[in-house]
Amino acid sequence: MRETGSLPSHRAPHSPCSSLQQGASSMKTTDIDFDRLLKLRLVVARFGEMDLARWWNTRGQLGRVGTAAVRRGFPRTHYFAQARSVFAVAANRCREVFDPPDSVTLWQLPEVIEEEFDSRWEHWIDHADKWIPFFQTLEILQGSDLKAAIQSFKLITHDEGELSSRLRRSAEGRAVPLPAPFTGTNEEIALLALGFARGEPGALAVPYARRGQT
Repeated sequence: MRETGSLPSHRAPHSPCSSLQQGASSMKTTDIDFDRLLKLRLVVARFGEMDLARWWNTRGQLGRVGTAAVRRGFPRTHYFAQARSVFAVAANRCREVFDPPDSVTLWQLPEVIEEEFDSRWEHWIDHADKWIPFFQTLEILQGSDLKAAIQSFKLITHDEGELSSRLRRSAEGRAVPLPAPFTGTNEEIALLALGFARGEPGALAVPYARRGQT
């Protein structure tokens, strides 16, 4: 039997008649760096676990403890099984904390982007060995500075880092709004990840952007 490392998608269900889907349908994905999107999700997911920032209720599942537990069932693709699981928990926790209408987050991008992301999963599984160094570095992630962690993986540009320094938490402290509507750029996706750095240990703040008109 072929390993898939597949668990249920982390995405929230969408209504077939949703205006959100209608807006997403015309958004192009050809310029999006999906490998970087996966890596950004991985770093934020690992950073938010209970043994680090304490934002969602997984403890070291993307660390060495999680690897030891899952590797027996998925000896070749366990890293991706671990990732799916933490993505789902992180997405659910973010929706519990802040779930604005007509908006996107790192875990809930427009449908056309999420569908393309999911379609890449099999390719990543087929090339799982190439991802081992990244996951092994992720396992030993330490510290309390998410932006520095993301930079250590060389996942953002200097300009993205500078833009992220201008992001601020909302008045109630549960959200981090991006300054402009989401149009599907790599820069916006990077800011949706970097915005989590405005949270504090044990106090999640969810970065989000309003959906742009397409």
